[in-house]
Amino acid sequence: MPGRGGLAQKPVPGFLHFSMLVTWKYKPRNTLIQRLDPRSRLIFYACFLVSVFMFWDLRILLFFLAVALLAVLAAQLSWRDTRRTWLFIGAFILIYALLTLLTGRGGFELYKTERVIATLRAPFTIFNWQPTLTISIEQIFFALSQFARVFSIASMTILIPYTIDPAQYGITFRRLGLPDKLAFAMDLTMRFVPSLGRDFAMTMDAQKARGYELERREGGLIGQVRRLAPLLVPVVIHSIVSGEEITDAMDLRAFGTQPRTWLRELVYQRRDYILIIAGVLMLATAIIGSTLGLGRFWAP
Repeated sequence: MPGRGGLAQKPVPGFLHFSMLVTWKYKPRNTLIQRLDPRSRLIFYACFLVSVFMFWDLRILLFFLAVALLAVLAAQLSWRDTRRTWLFIGAFILIYALLTLLTGRGGFELYKTERVIATLRAPFTIFNWQPTLTISIEQIFFALSQFARVFSIASMTILIPYTIDPAQYGITFRRLGLPDKLAFAMDLTMRFVPSLGRDFAMTMDAQKARGYELERREGGLIGQVRRLAPLLVPVVIHSIVSGEEITDAMDLRAFGTQPRTWLRELVYQRRDYILIIAGVLMLATAIIGSTLGLGRFWAP
């Protein structure tokens, strides 16, 4: 910007440029989810998370999955904005469930006997050993339980960055009882992943503009890893430098010497109290049910 006398002013070292902080694709929508206080949503999310971890019964997990899908529908997120996230999460969960089905890993601690319904044998042998795969009812329902469990948690987690205003991250964690330093650290953490993605995309475009061919297949796997160095090194260095700039800017403003004020204030409404009470009741019911032995692994 031009200063006095038409001279260009040099940016002050350590000045905190909030423009370099990138956020998720948040869009303000007049939905019930966004009208809720972010504190009540995080409290309900914590109760939901702990409750899901207490059960392996598919019938109970379907209830939690229905709650998560209902929350997703109430958020009214567009497929265009969340497509990549859903595809990545969905593919990961699907592959994880298939591996669980084929191997049965993790289920042997929940069930002792298996009712085999199919035995698949490979048409070849390896050192006189024929690969054999058995599929049982317990394996199928354990994989379904694993899928419902992980997908319900992932669905509720996706809503947080896409439906909470990034300007409310810091004040939300502060009003939940965290110190100013920890609240601001959580704020920066929520912005780190999209900032890193932005830097990586910009670095890749800059290298391609200089004639760098990342898509070449020569050299095999080792060659592909080596060709990533011109991308990873600048991104890592830029992340470190950006972190140092933010730290210097906070030190110059004496951050942490006394309680700070926040531009926004959060006020609980009646709907927020209802959501918190529902989350606490859900957690209490889950604890009581788990203590009584309910919700253990089930297969028909």
